[in-house]
Order: sequence, then C-alpha cells, then structure tokens
Amino acid sequence: MDEVKLHGAWPSPFNSRVIWTLKLKGIPFEYFEEDLSNKSPQLLQYNPVLKKIPVLVHGGKPICESMNIVQYIDEVWPQNSLLPADPYERSVARFWVNFAEVKGVSIWKVFRTNGEEQKKAVEESLEMLRIFEEQCLGEKKFFGGDHINIVDIAFGAIIYWFGVIVEISGFKLFGLDEKLPLLHAWIKNFEELPIIKENLPDRDKLVVFFKTRREATFRSSS
Repeated sequence: MDEVKLHGAWPSPFNSRVIWTLKLKGIPFEYFEEDLSNKSPQLLQYNPVLKKIPVLVHGGKPICESMNIVQYIDEVWPQNSLLPADPYERSVARFWVNFAEVKGVSIWKVFRTNGEEQKKAVEESLEMLRIFEEQCLGEKKFFGGDHINIVDIAFGAIIYWFGVIVEISGFKLFGLDEKLPLLHAWIKNFEELPIIKENLPDRDKLVVFFKTRREATFRSSS
C-alpha cells in the first residue's frame, strides 16, 4: 500500500475529522504535528494555496481540506463505507455535510467576537444545532443508523469544539439537553464510540489552548 502521511495540529477539529476516518478504516499512517506559527516547508509545499492543515499525503500526492480528505479516503478505501450505497441517500448525506461546512462557521464567530456580535453568533450556532436535530437526526443512533457515517464525522468535530468555545467565551447554555434531547443523545453515542473517544483531544487542554488564543486575539486588536 502506498505510504499515507497526515500533516495536522492537535487542537484542530478539522484534523480530528481525518484522524477519525483513518482510524475507522484501519489505515496505518504517519502523523506530523505542525507548529502553525512556524509551518514546515513540507506543509507549504503540499498546500501552497491555503497553507493550512490538515493535509493528507497518499503516495506522495497531497489532498487538502478536511471533508474533501474524508471523501477521498472513503473512495480509496471502501471498507467501512462512510457514504450510503443508494445514490439518493448519498446526495442527502452530502447535503448535510455541506450544511455543516457552511453553518459551522458560526462557532468560530463566537470565538472571535464579543458583545452583541458574539451573542448573535451563539444564537446562529444553536439554530444550526436545532435544524440538525429536527431535520437530520430523527430517532437514529447515528446519522448512518447503527454505524457512524460521513455526516457524523462532519458534525462531531463542530459540536465537541462548540462546547469548548462556549465555555471559554463565558456563555451558559442551560437546559440544552432538554431543549435538544435527540442531539444530546447523539453527542453521547458519538463521543462514547471507542475509536472516537480514544482520538478526541483532551478537553482541558483545548480549553487552555483556545482561551490563550482568544485572549491574544483581543490583545492584538486593542
């Protein structure tokens, strides 16, 4: 099998999407932790356009952007498929992946803003989660039924990091488990899945990391 390498950074939700997928597929890979304040020549060579992680390198060929990488992995290694076999169901899954990519931006607005702008970003994030629960989850354990699929991978990263971002931003989301019970159950099922649980970044470390980054962001803008 051609060599598989992953250039990433541990605090990144986008990085975790790729790691989860590789682990679920049982694909051996070599991991390179990037210092994003001093990016390696290899990263800049592999992703000269965006200069971002994650980058998967398969047989010397780079693939960029997390969900693009996830779909590439699923096509190259079809075992434990993350996309439904039925064309219609595949299109539905891709719709929700795109929804996650477009609407998930709101959680980073929470991280980067203050005051009324931040409050609006929290409301947008909660509306995204409400739509996900009402239109996407239903009574299923995972979006893919009894097994996680590509939509679970897309949203799993968003929701785990959303909890961290909200905590360091000082918001209190009371009664979220009662307001969004299906989402609450899905989060528990997803995060307790052994491969996911074993490959989630330590939450306390994430809180410290993002709190420091947020403080530095506002110091530099003042």
